[in-house]
Amino acid sequence: VQLQASGGELVQAGVSLRLSCAVSGGTFSIYNMGWFRQAPGKEREAVAAIRWSGSSTFYADSVKGRFTISRDNAKNTVYLQMNSLKPEDTAVYYCSVKRYSGSYYDANLYDYWGQGTEVTVSS
Repeated sequence: VQLQASGGELVQAGVSLRLSCAVSGGTFSIYNMGWFRQAPGKEREAVAAIRWSGSSTFYADSVKGRFTISRDNAKNTVYLQMNSLKPEDTAVYYCSVKRYSGSYYDANLYDYWGQGTEVTVSS
């Protein structure tokens, strides 16, 4: 399974950005998907996740109300719409696949990872 994240760039605070993650080599429609991020000098943290069916979504408290995760099974792609960006959102964002049950916030339970896309938010 390969994941290709894209959409990261340098933006100013307050603007919106949409990240995409294209998945190939597997059965996307049965995968739970997650977005994580890692800021310089910090540990990787969960940002958002979505069940394979799209019926449930999960968000870190720090992004609730600003970020939206969605998926398009016809395109084998998961998205992260990020609104009202803040400098503290600056990080490398990773998409990931979780095949089995368990917490959507635990990075150890995710099986495949993309290479990351960098988001920098200037103040």
